[in-house]
Amino acid sequence: MDKVFVIKIGGNVIDKESALDSFLKTFAAVEGKKILIHGGGKIATKIGEQLGIKSNYVNGRRITDADTIDLVTMVYGGLVNKKVVAKLQSLNCNAIGLTGADANIIPAVKRPITKDGIDFGFVGDVDNKQLAIGNLQLLLDAGLMPIIAPLTHDGKGQMLNTNADTVASSLAVALSKSYDVRLVYCFEKKGVLENVEDENSVITLITKDIYQQLLNENKLFDGILPKIDNAFDAINSGVKEVLIGDANDLLQNVTNETKGTLIK
Repeated sequence: MDKVFVIKIGGNVIDKESALDSFLKTFAAVEGKKILIHGGGKIATKIGEQLGIKSNYVNGRRITDADTIDLVTMVYGGLVNKKVVAKLQSLNCNAIGLTGADANIIPAVKRPITKDGIDFGFVGDVDNKQLAIGNLQLLLDAGLMPIIAPLTHDGKGQMLNTNADTVASSLAVALSKSYDVRLVYCFEKKGVLENVEDENSVITLITKDIYQQLLNENKLFDGILPKIDNAFDAINSGVKEVLIGDANDLLQNVTNETKGTLIK
């Protein structure tokens, strides 16, 4: 079974031109089949302010009203996505930029209003049963590197804003039926830390048993728990391995000698 790396890069790298350039050189050097899912960073907020579109958040999540869905479609699917693709082409990496609407790859359902009355607007929850993963496989088998913005669609002509971590996990699970998949979350830390204030306290391996022990001993900070839970959800659904680590360590983290935290 062929190996595929599904790699998600966070906004902290997208926001800094030098950090993005460095990461893309590394991504281009990763051998084999690979997919990159990127966020939008603070660029949408900055451009929104220039256009008079104010960003609204509830519990850290962006409210995507009519103006904002147009904004993020323009920024994530256009400006950010195409800049990444163009940079990769300069590195002889034959990338193709996509949103979830392209080739019907990621249909989604508009999130309903919550029990608390919160309307997140044009936010989409991935419809995992409808993913057109065969179309993504055609691109991979043709030697193309899909670069996917965190935008989905409802099948009725409406674009939707979707969490990039969720997009990465959903695609990894769907691809795991045909490939040996390692899902790699790149962020600003070296991995899952036993001591959040000590960058050298990386926990190199987390299994279900180790995770439960760490929870019992209160050794993990709350912010990392959703990422680990998301990782185990992916593994329980067929993904072989999930790696959480520093964007700068990507080349090593796609090998068997990982520097980050391998979850399996």
